[in-house]
Amino acid sequence: MKRLAVLGSTGSIGCQALEVIAEHPGKLGVTVLAAGGNVARLAEQIEAFRPELAVAGTEEAAAALRARAPRGTRIAFGRDGLIDAARYEGVGLVVNGLVGALGVEPTYAAVDAGCDVALANKEALVVGGELILRRARETGAAILPVDSEHNALHQCLRGEERSGIRALWLTASGGPFRTWTTEAMASVTPEQALRHPNWAMGPKITIDSATLMNKGLEVIEARWLFDVGPDRIRVVVHPQSVVHSLVEMIDGSFKAQLGATDMRFPIRYALAWPERWEAPSGFDLVAASPLAFEAPDPLRFPSLPLAYEALARGGAAPAALNAANEVAVAAFLAGRARFLDIPATIRHALDRDGDAPAATLDDLLAADGRARSSAAQFLSAGVHP
Repeated sequence: MKRLAVLGSTGSIGCQALEVIAEHPGKLGVTVLAAGGNVARLAEQIEAFRPELAVAGTEEAAAALRARAPRGTRIAFGRDGLIDAARYEGVGLVVNGLVGALGVEPTYAAVDAGCDVALANKEALVVGGELILRRARETGAAILPVDSEHNALHQCLRGEERSGIRALWLTASGGPFRTWTTEAMASVTPEQALRHPNWAMGPKITIDSATLMNKGLEVIEARWLFDVGPDRIRVVVHPQSVVHSLVEMIDGSFKAQLGATDMRFPIRYALAWPERWEAPSGFDLVAASPLAFEAPDPLRFPSLPLAYEALARGGAAPAALNAANEVAVAAFLAGRARFLDIPATIRHALDRDGDAPAATLDDLLAADGRARSSAAQFLSAGVHP
């Protein structure tokens, strides 16, 4: 039986991961749960799965959890608790469903301990991809992508020699504003941006999908996951979200992975790896047709070219990009920024903080902090496109 730590257990990915785990009681067991401030849901999960350790986001949340959780589960909290969860003795697979740069240190801690990671937290590799992958190679830890696009690429690359690969193609739905003009997007509300046409996801990733920053972050993640240069990572808009990604071979062939828009499928693949476990299909190929593909528009969706720029610059630039995006998205969701302030804030952070030294994880986390500060200052000045 695989012993699992589920980080971000009360979020969208975490809850769906626990559904998959519950379907396979003889194969998967939960040893650690970690979440933020949703004490009620975390207490329910502890009751259902009886982990040895549960981690809450704050000391106050941990105190509330101790009053509600059944005996037998140790309660911890905060950054140190998350790192302890990621490297907990006896855990064979860490499911990282955390949101944002919060997932960087636990991901590094897991691979540093030689533990495999089922990774849905793309920001971990956006900020610290080179360092994390280098350490994973040293310890033999596997990083198994849970994002549907990278999971699709992982499946398409199984059995293929890397010398036979021409390019990786990430598909993007285009989000709710795929056909909108820039002028129309100037007045977008959070409620409109949260209405993703195909996927049910958390608010932050849903806004990232609306700006196409989600795809930009995935380009950076793919560069490290699959050791492919940015010039060989392409993005294509595919409104139906049926083809989750493609691999272009040097002989002109394409391999694509298709399936339902249900995150439990890539989660199950990562948890079962290197096996495949039987599950209902949930997908009707005929009903899903026809399929369409479009080029992304870099003028209407500037977050995507900003991500390519950050990747090309390297160093602290991806960390600054990600930090500014997180600050701007949070401000937009809170009604303190407009939709088009998001790429403008990222542009500002890259110009101001993108060239800092980044030799260590501490350097990258420091660059993250500086970019957050400058992004917040930029937004508080009331600068709008």
